[in-house]
Amino acid sequence: MTSTDVGPEDAALKAKHRAMWASGDYPSMVETFLLPLGPRLVEAAGIGPGVRVLDVGAGTGNASLPAAQEGADVVASDLTPALLEAGRARAAGLGVELEWVEADAEALPFADASFDVVISSIGCMFAPHHQLVADEIVRVCRPGGTLGLLSWTPEGMIGALLKTIGPFAPPPPAGATPPSRWGVPGHLAELFGDRVAFGTLEREMLPVTAFPRPQDFGEHFKERYGPTIAARANAVRNGREAEFDAALATFCEEWHEDGRFALEYLLAVGIRAAGA
Repeated sequence: MTSTDVGPEDAALKAKHRAMWASGDYPSMVETFLLPLGPRLVEAAGIGPGVRVLDVGAGTGNASLPAAQEGADVVASDLTPALLEAGRARAAGLGVELEWVEADAEALPFADASFDVVISSIGCMFAPHHQLVADEIVRVCRPGGTLGLLSWTPEGMIGALLKTIGPFAPPPPAGATPPSRWGVPGHLAELFGDRVAFGTLEREMLPVTAFPRPQDFGEHFKERYGPTIAARANAVRNGREAEFDAALATFCEEWHEDGRFALEYLLAVGIRAAGA
């Protein structure tokens, strides 16, 4: 069975999310500084030839493509068609074959226990209803299969960025949980319970040297990152544009050290329990 039914209110919310992630230029952000995350997750999840893999919130395929290059049978799923199109172009350029499917992480259109490995690299964490996502991830992973998650932490730089721009953004939907909670081991324990045994729960750093000046990072995010674009647009509508820009500038100065930024994430890899 699959879980795909959504009501009108939820459909409107998903449409807003698609538009947000299609704004700016997220594919270029991946190319600029996020590329190391995909291979790291693929390595940690032990993905190899012949393994059937689902990447949830795959975006442009940052984890899907290296998984396919390892010889896995990969399905890259994402809510935003524009990101999938960019991913297809990347795959064609690399000569890599995989399947691209438009899908909501909260209601995946895949059969129960249909994948050996389910992964998500800074993807499904941005769906608003975490428990729905966790339930779906477990549902589509076979018993004894592997779950691999890579998520920004609340204490790390991107978690702090989301807190900085949050007061300027439109109100979150009812029941939404902050994305960076996926970077908290205790939160994962609450979401998955005894259905998943996590053997790896490690905080790691992504060093970023692509922005020589602190403000270059802020400008990059204002131009290309959907959540920042949405928050600033809302700030403009409310006459808080200067306040937003000042808060972002201060944030960039505070997190820039020795000519670089360091982005903390939680790497979580576990096994789905046989009886889950």
